[in-house]
Amino acid sequence: MKANTERVTRLDYCQYLLVSQINYTLTNYAEHTEQFSHDMANRYLADDALRPHLVWENTRDHVVQTPYGFLVFDDTIVDKNFSHKIELVRRQYSGNAHGVIKGIGVVTCVYVNPETDQFWIIDYRIYDPAGDGKTKLDHVAEMLRNCVYQKQLALWAVLMDTWYATKDLLLQIEDYGKIYYCPLKDNRLVDDSGGTRPYRRLDSLSWSSAEQQHGKMIKIRGFPAQHKVKVFRVVLSTQRTDYVVTNEIAQDNVEVVQDVCGFRWKVEQFHRETKQLTGLESCQCRKARIVRNHIGCAILVWGRLKQVAYETQRTIYQVKHGLLDDYLRQQLKAPAIKMCLA
Repeated sequence: MKANTERVTRLDYCQYLLVSQINYTLTNYAEHTEQFSHDMANRYLADDALRPHLVWENTRDHVVQTPYGFLVFDDTIVDKNFSHKIELVRRQYSGNAHGVIKGIGVVTCVYVNPETDQFWIIDYRIYDPAGDGKTKLDHVAEMLRNCVYQKQLALWAVLMDTWYATKDLLLQIEDYGKIYYCPLKDNRLVDDSGGTRPYRRLDSLSWSSAEQQHGKMIKIRGFPAQHKVKVFRVVLSTQRTDYVVTNEIAQDNVEVVQDVCGFRWKVEQFHRETKQLTGLESCQCRKARIVRNHIGCAILVWGRLKQVAYETQRTIYQVKHGLLDDYLRQQLKAPAIKMCLA
């Protein structure tokens, strides 16, 4: 019988998420520890109050800052498509699923050092408009403000997806004296004629060979009268062309723009790794507080795994799966189940 005098701590639960390879449920946790029961682990998750600022507190000493750093904002959906009663779950669009699914939205902020090709999660928000009345755009604006004034991060540019390329956010970045590179939707209305012609869709603009290489100046509808940005037509494949805008007017090389935008995929890498290696989507509990704490712990675990990966010059997958190396050696030497052939 398990002793009930001890309590599961945040460290205990994070350690479980770090070492478990496939199953991240509380039942699995209880079955593999002599100290804690399922109810004890559930009680910890229900009682803790893990806030996003704890991610920065655990990361800031490891972040290698540079004046050329990037802030990358994006969101991911914690898939709960088969859930029926989990709080915080709502129907929302998923880029990976290319459609609307049921899930929990997590808005994330990643800091990228392009000189070392390393990145760190420094902030996140859980999308809960029914609970706090905030949109995903509100969360990005709040995290951006915090990075500039509270964290005072060394950074050069902000990278975002088309969803966040709003007038308010882009002007906010400019107010902070920072650069942005951000793709616009093909149907965004712009003017490249200096006001002599009506606004038209971005993908209907004509491009000379010089403009394809060096970009062109445009005004986006809804922006201040004299406010112009530079847009580049970045051809990624025969099926995809991005129209990337920047307030760095001196930029004149489409290849450089494409390289800069490539760092935006670091946040997608973070989303993939947390889902595959920390059990981010595996919490089956229903209460919002438990779900919030589980997500926070999973993000903390990713930070620790990534730190070890950088220190040992391995991939985060090698670090995680390497925990099974001793088990595999032992089983090959003295297998618990011996293979038999006819």
